[in-house]
Amino acid sequence: MTSRIDELEAKVLSLDAVDRAHLLERLIDSFEPDSKIQDAWVAEAQRRSIEVDGGDVRLVPGTEALARIRARIA
Repeated sequence: MTSRIDELEAKVLSLDAVDRAHLLERLIDSFEPDSKIQDAWVAEAQRRSIEVDGGDVRLVPGTEALARIRARIA
């Protein structure tokens, strides 16, 4: 990598998590700004967020989710 890229990377990694996530979304969008797939994933994430906020679904820790999946396929 070039020195310029290394400097940029260091600056980005020094950002807080929310700002890094925002930047990541912007970078991904820059590859396919009008992607129907991207739009579908955003809509799905929003739908799931509403379900969680409304109490319609219960979140489980990742380790528990993986254990459930492993039990089903074992």
